[in-house]
Amino acid sequence: MKVFRGPKVRLWRWRRNPLRRRADVVEAWVVLGAWLLTVLLGISAGLVAARSVEHGLAEERADRRPVVARVVGRAPAASPRRDHASSGARVWATVRWTVPDGSAHTGQVRVQPGSKAGTPVTVWTDPRGRLVGRPTSVSEAAFRGTLIGCLVGLSAGAVPFIGGLALRARLERRRMDAWDAEWARLGPQWGGWSDHGRRSG
Repeated sequence: MKVFRGPKVRLWRWRRNPLRRRADVVEAWVVLGAWLLTVLLGISAGLVAARSVEHGLAEERADRRPVVARVVGRAPAASPRRDHASSGARVWATVRWTVPDGSAHTGQVRVQPGSKAGTPVTVWTDPRGRLVGRPTSVSEAAFRGTLIGCLVGLSAGAVPFIGGLALRARLERRRMDAWDAEWARLGPQWGGWSDHGRRSG
C-alpha cells in the first residue's frame, strides 16, 4: 500500500483529533523519551568524564615536582642530518639528581647536543624520586577534559538515540501493517458501495 503524505503538522501526535490512535500516542512518548535520555545521559556522562580527567591530571600536577639534575659526562653531538633537519634537536644523555631524602638517582633524558658534564637540566620526578613526564598545565587539562567529555557524552547519548530510532521504526512498520490490514478489510466494501451507487443511478 503506497502512503501519500500531506503537509507536515508539528506535534500532531499530542493534539486531540479523531484520526489519532493509541499507536500514535505511544510513538510520541517513545520519541520524547529517547530525546530526553539522549540529552540527559549524554550531558551527565560527558560532565562526569571531564571532571574525572581534570581531577586525575590535577593529582598528577600535585605529585610531580621539578628537580634540577646535572649531566653526567659530555652529551653526544647531534648528527649533521639532524642539525639541518631541526635546530632544536636534542640527544639522550645520562643525568643525576638528588631527592629530598638525600639519595642520588640517575636516568636518561633529552638534552642539548654537546652539553658538558655538570650542565643543569630540569627534570620532573614523582614522590619516590623517579623520572616522569612533565605534568599537563591547567589549560591543557581543561582542554583534554573537555575533549574527552564531549567524546564520552556523544558515545553515551548515541545509545538511547539509536535505540529510540529502532523502536520508532518498528512502530512505524506495525502502523503500516495495520493500515494495510484495515484497507484490505474496508477496501472491497468501498468498491461495493461505489458499484451500488452506480446501479442505483
